[in-house]
Amino acid sequence: MTWSEVAVVVVLVLALLGWTVWVAASRLDRLHRKVGASRSVVETQLVRRATVAAELATSGLLDPVSSVLIGEAAWGALASEDGGRSDAPAELVALLLADPRDPRDRALSSPTSGSVPEQVEERGRVESELSGTLRAVLDDPDEVAALCASEAGAELVDALSWAWYRVELARRFHNEAVMQTQDVRRGLLVRALRLAGHAPEPRTLELDDAWPDALPRPGVG
Repeated sequence: MTWSEVAVVVVLVLALLGWTVWVAASRLDRLHRKVGASRSVVETQLVRRATVAAELATSGLLDPVSSVLIGEAAWGALASEDGGRSDAPAELVALLLADPRDPRDRALSSPTSGSVPEQVEERGRVESELSGTLRAVLDDPDEVAALCASEAGAELVDALSWAWYRVELARRFHNEAVMQTQDVRRGLLVRALRLAGHAPEPRTLELDDAWPDALPRPGVG
């Protein structure tokens, strides 16, 4: 084999290696973008669910204790968005401040800032608390039926049902995207060449979003 032939082979090998690295880096970048987009969708649906829960708490259709419990959990979920919110609905703030237990220090404080993993865990915790509170309040089919007896109550129950359903779908899609990205990041080529750079490894969003037995599924019944 002549030197010119060796040079051609070397160039082809380098070109193939460069193409392989480019494909791997491009795929990883697309997956990170997919994770970011899916997380935004999850955040939107979680905020929508918490907002509907807050509307239910301030609707006057629930007993005072249930209203306060749902209101506190809804505010906790809204306050966890992007590290803290101060624009809670005025009706919700009034409801919580009227609670004789005076939950201001606990319910109206914003979560402390922290690392990305800590923020993800905190978001999962407060959303799980909202899920558990809603299940506890809406565990009786008769109570849900009484809510649906009024037009306003039926609209809120339907809105909550759809919001919860979309949370389930969005979180499932997001977690699948995260796991795909994690698998690619563990690849030998990606780790050897550090193609992920300084981008933090995405994490699945783990929370309790088990469906309340008494809450009707969208489009069912």
